[in-house]
Amino acid sequence: MSEPEVCLRFDPGLRMLLTPRHRGAEVRVAPDGTSSLGHVVESLGVPLPEVGELLVGGHPVGTSRRPRAGDVVEVREVRRPQPLPDGGPPRFLLDVHLGTLARRLRLVGADTAYRNDLDDPALVERANAERRVLLTRDRGLLRRRALWSGAFVRGSRPDEQLTDVLDRFAPPLAPWTRCTACNGPLAPVAKEEIEDLLDPGTRRTQDLFTRCRDCGRVYWPGATTGASKRSWRPRRARSAAGRTADRGAGPRARAAASRPPPRTAPPRTAVHHRIRTCSAQPRSPSTRMRVPPSARTVPV
Repeated sequence: MSEPEVCLRFDPGLRMLLTPRHRGAEVRVAPDGTSSLGHVVESLGVPLPEVGELLVGGHPVGTSRRPRAGDVVEVREVRRPQPLPDGGPPRFLLDVHLGTLARRLRLVGADTAYRNDLDDPALVERANAERRVLLTRDRGLLRRRALWSGAFVRGSRPDEQLTDVLDRFAPPLAPWTRCTACNGPLAPVAKEEIEDLLDPGTRRTQDLFTRCRDCGRVYWPGATTGASKRSWRPRRARSAAGRTADRGAGPRARAAASRPPPRTAPPRTAVHHRIRTCSAQPRSPSTRMRVPPSARTVPV
């Protein structure tokens, strides 16, 4: 005769966090009489910051409740957009593996802190001190009890990650208002004030500039700035209409269409663009300004 078990039903959005052998609609475990419901959920792979609500018999219960044999527990994911504990607008801190996402969040105006030299305790300490949501793909980091607020970032590609964060927290967007390098605010600056920092071609063709109030980097529109105003959705390489037209093309056209395309960069969503920047160091009269790699044209 089998022992009485606890049945846990996870929302579809949480099942990808479960350990591989438990990734199903239901997970059954034998209660040990001491472990809390929160401990059981996390032992199956789901960090508590990803759980929005726990229901037993249709009634909300806390994570400290001890499950009993025969319980049916519904594990709900957090609702979107997710409000923060203090009710304020979301501010983010990203772990060391999400540098590209940090630049893209800054690009759309989200207050995003990032450093690539902080260990886990330092990340938790800073997130708590500055009341920032810690974004990570490290489930172990989200299990730290001292963490004020955190979230697991869905997606392995930066464009997927950006879509997930914007959908989950709905931060107020203000594109072109933050420095992608340091997160500092950008402010308009007169061309005359930074003219000595510019190359001749830039001085000749550009008139609108902003400068970071913290690090002094200067920004001006790049060739593909307008693309950022389009949809976030990736563009398809070919449309159905184009494939239909190929069927009616002549042999020469079909042969040309069959050739492999030239090598290009990976497909980009419209959020991809180029920001042109220069350092805040004045130009020497006798030498040409050399812009450090971090301050050159930055694809993000």
